[in-house]
Amino acid sequence: MTEGEIVYKDKLKHVIFIITTLLFWFSLYTYVPIFPGYIENSGVSHSMVGLIIGSYGFSQMVIRIPLGIISDRLNKRKLFIILGIVFSLLSSLGLWLFNSAWSMLIFRALAGVAAAFWVIFSVLFSSYFRSDEATKATGYILAASNLGRVLATSTGSYAAEISGVKSSFLLAAIAAVLAVITGMFISENKQNSRKPASVTELLSIGKSSDLTILSVLGILTQFIAYATVYGFTPIVAQSLGANSALLGLLSTLSILPGIPAGALSGSFFTKKFGEKKTLFTGYIITALSCVSIPFVKSLTALIVTQVIGGFGKGVTIPLLMGLCIKNVEENKRGSAMGFFQAIYGLGMFAGPVVVGFISDTVSLNAGFYFTALIGIIAAFMVKLFVKDSITSD
Repeated sequence: MTEGEIVYKDKLKHVIFIITTLLFWFSLYTYVPIFPGYIENSGVSHSMVGLIIGSYGFSQMVIRIPLGIISDRLNKRKLFIILGIVFSLLSSLGLWLFNSAWSMLIFRALAGVAAAFWVIFSVLFSSYFRSDEATKATGYILAASNLGRVLATSTGSYAAEISGVKSSFLLAAIAAVLAVITGMFISENKQNSRKPASVTELLSIGKSSDLTILSVLGILTQFIAYATVYGFTPIVAQSLGANSALLGLLSTLSILPGIPAGALSGSFFTKKFGEKKTLFTGYIITALSCVSIPFVKSLTALIVTQVIGGFGKGVTIPLLMGLCIKNVEENKRGSAMGFFQAIYGLGMFAGPVVVGFISDTVSLNAGFYFTALIGIIAAFMVKLFVKDSITSD
């Protein structure tokens, strides 16, 4: 095989994987912009809204570590990717068919099970690149996932406005079917011939001080995201008169900045400013967007806050993901990424649940102030604990 043929084969492998990633996240996010309002309209409290939204993170928190361990041991990432897409299909079909609060809780939790397989996507795609390109690889794949979310939130919300909320669930199921088809053509990477990590080694991975710090930062990052843009910001938008299409636009414009931010965070920003300054700035930007929400009086102003916050989150998340596996051996990366993503699942669960509770007991504005405080805490954690060049213990 000539060098040109090898390059073409590698590019095709990347393109197929990116398309599958895009469709996978499309299937998980078509209904996200209208979902909080859809739940609230069923007559439940903000606490129940938070619990249903948080179930997505809870199920990820529970199964991500076992998934990472099993995938490392079997070394069959492609099979797990297909299985994750199937769970997304089942979740969207369940939400399409049933509409009680408890069914929404169950099937949204099932979407979290599907999203837990993201750890396998991340590790397999990063295996296509050299180990020193870990942050670059995660930046690319997160840009693909963000593009899938952008297309999903805009298309799904438009479908909900034209054909009713249920149509967004059906659209998610169709995307999942397409993802299964393209996923069949993903290339498995079996270059790794080393034995998988032992139980002792797995425990040492979790005890790594650097991974622990990055995981706590991941918790705080996801707390903010799922308390705001995926949680209660759409409810604020509805109170300002937003319909389904405008809710989709709001979500789209909060995710869109994450595409260039994700692609640049592990390359341009870290090379120019360093990992520490990049993370710190990302958290400060995110905190400012949260504290601004209670003061907005129009949809336009709310959209501006979300664009700013979306850029901040787009910088921090891919950088954290890349750093958590940057210096981990190939046969232990699934376990390291599984640990990181399982831990940050706590933030996905806690964010909407805590803010829902604060909203019911104090006010929704107080919930946004608390979320901004979380961003400030994360920024100071970066100042205190993160090194510009993170290495494994």
